[in-house]
Amino acid sequence: MPGYLDHARIGPLSRQAADAIATAAALATRAAPADLDRLFALSDAARASAARLLDARPHEIALSPSTSNGLFTVAAGLQGPGTVLVPRGEFPANVYPWLRFAGRGGPDVRLLDADGKRHITPDLLRRNLTPDVTALTVSAVDSLTGHVAPLAALKEVLGPDRLLIVDAIQGLGAVPLAADAADVLVSGGQKWLRAGWGAALLLIRDRCAERVAPGLGGWAGVTEPFAARHPAPPLSGAAAHLATNPDFPAAAAIGAAVDALLDQGGPAAVGARIRATLAELLDRARQAGADVLLDGLGHQERAGIGTFRLPGHDPVTVHRTLEAAGVITTRRDEWIRLSPHASTPALAVDLFAEALHTLTHSTRTSADDSTSSAATNPRTHDTQEPTCPTS
Repeated sequence: MPGYLDHARIGPLSRQAADAIATAAALATRAAPADLDRLFALSDAARASAARLLDARPHEIALSPSTSNGLFTVAAGLQGPGTVLVPRGEFPANVYPWLRFAGRGGPDVRLLDADGKRHITPDLLRRNLTPDVTALTVSAVDSLTGHVAPLAALKEVLGPDRLLIVDAIQGLGAVPLAADAADVLVSGGQKWLRAGWGAALLLIRDRCAERVAPGLGGWAGVTEPFAARHPAPPLSGAAAHLATNPDFPAAAAIGAAVDALLDQGGPAAVGARIRATLAELLDRARQAGADVLLDGLGHQERAGIGTFRLPGHDPVTVHRTLEAAGVITTRRDEWIRLSPHASTPALAVDLFAEALHTLTHSTRTSADDSTSSAATNPRTHDTQEPTCPTS
């Protein structure tokens, strides 16, 4: 639908991803040996495409079932002692893996308060780099504000001996990311890549592979899974972290989605179109009197997410009015989150502006009517007689 502005929640399946799923399902339906070989090869093709996108080697990438599963995989494999820094404002998918494994062989967790902000800065990181810190985990893009984390600057502060672990799902496919700064990167495909569920990219670079043990690695992650004696040696690279075979149709979808992104000019070209549409939407919101969250962010500091509120308006009513007008967004408490895509048509901006006009105009009309009624009926200004207090 033209007014869909909720890609930070769910990116509708792209035509390329849908076609890839259908092709994979057809291979599985026939199930001839040659067809099954082609089905299994889809995950290798997806890893090769992801390697091009992330400037990595294919063996540094594995396919995990989801972003959360990938983060749990890393938390299970990152051996203690030590401390991982987690900004307190992180999306919970990048908090609970570390909390769950703290005290179970994983590193301790230190939650960082980001100076009243949701994001961590290089200066704040520098002030918290005690000798026990072994890693920082951070979202590439904040899910509420759209702030783009300065990954290269954060890695520079960390240095080569501490790991930078990145949850990239709100950035991959939406904006260029300094992916080479990440020692470990995880991203599902159901948002900006528009690849649906079932497959996520898990990047573990060679430079840190020895520091991340295959904590959740299962039979699919060893060299001789059917050996008479176990445990068998792990596979080399990120494949050591596979618990089982990937979801092959999902692998085909995320591979096709990455190929489509690269064919469209890559993250820089696609991200420019997304940012331009978002800038128009936020301009319309400001014109309607809205407050924009982190309005001082520079163009390159904001990804595909912008968040606003209308002072004096119930956020539930704002959200429902937008939806009734065909504009689909996410509400987070008092804030309304906008997340267009490169495929979002210009009509979406018009629908959004018209819905805001309806909201603000109806409020002014109601206020004018109340003033007029009060002027013609002076008793509306009478003060009630005081009453006795009740228990």
